[in-house]
Amino acid sequence: MINNNQPTLAQIIVYPVKSLDGMVVDRAKISSGGALEFDRRWAIVDASGKVVNAKRTAKIQQLRAEFNFGSGDLESDSRSIVRLQTLEDPQTHSFCLNTELTELGSWLSQFFGFSVSLIENATTGFPDDPDAYGPTIVSTATLETICEWFPDLNLAEVRRRFRTNLELSGVPAFWEDRLFGAQGEVVDFQLGNVRFQGINPCQRCVVPTRNSLTGEVTTKFQQIFTQQRQQTLPATVNAARFNHFYRLAINTQIPLGEAGKFLNTGDRSIV
Repeated sequence: MINNNQPTLAQIIVYPVKSLDGMVVDRAKISSGGALEFDRRWAIVDASGKVVNAKRTAKIQQLRAEFNFGSGDLESDSRSIVRLQTLEDPQTHSFCLNTELTELGSWLSQFFGFSVSLIENATTGFPDDPDAYGPTIVSTATLETICEWFPDLNLAEVRRRFRTNLELSGVPAFWEDRLFGAQGEVVDFQLGNVRFQGINPCQRCVVPTRNSLTGEVTTKFQQIFTQQRQQTLPATVNAARFNHFYRLAINTQIPLGEAGKFLNTGDRSIV
């Protein structure tokens, strides 16, 4: 049934290279692995194969990335370009993700000061949680509420810090918390004609505590967030899923049978 609220898919963001900037798109195709195509498709790894991400080094947050795909709507990866700038060097450096991964790895190695390379997984990408490999979901009202907790942060900055894929409008703050159940259970819902399973509230790491453009730490961010999150937790939410309250947005799975379908901005949610 459709809830009295009108949850609508307001924004889709994919992050082609894990830990780099996102790319706003109007539609996204579901991959054969149940992910958003091109989301975390590439990852930066060190010489031992360990992922280099913002949890590991704040320096990565001083990189600005702009992506341009051949078709403009992620339906073709024939020409996938990333343009990079650093906080200290405004010069743009462009690389083709299809043919210049070695060159990109060399440039990033110089930036980080140690050897890195790029790896690719076009099926599932490189999700943080392999058991909840679908896109993360949050509501616009939730992000706006966090802005109230941190008056120095605007909506764009909060979005960049929490790096959620799908943003819903037309619902109150923390509406998305109804999209998970008890431990071991899933909540079935749809966005447009794509079926989802809500898994759990997303546990957060050190990344949201930092300025998304510089890596500078916001004092007491996690402490303030945790206190406010606990105080504003909707009464209907299964609080047992919160062993701590540094959690935001919903981790999901998309059944593999949904592969090939599209999510579009403007799609309605059915719960």
